[in-house]
Amino acid sequence: MKLLTVTRMATVCITVALSGCVVAPLGARPGYGESPGVVYVAPSYAIPGPGYAWQHHGRFGWGWRHPGHGWHRGWR
Repeated sequence: MKLLTVTRMATVCITVALSGCVVAPLGARPGYGESPGVVYVAPSYAIPGPGYAWQHHGRFGWGWRHPGHGWHRGWR
């Protein structure tokens, strides 16, 4: 009987630990920071380095952007 209780407790703990829920805040848009009405364009060349993300630039279109270094190939 005691073994059954320990097994049941372990099962409940594992179920609770693995049943996460991801909630997006209201008003947040999923994706990579594109402007409304912008169509996604796949990257035309490989990622320049770690930390870069494929994002939309309002003036130049899609490109690689690093949070610390800015736009790859000098976009401002």
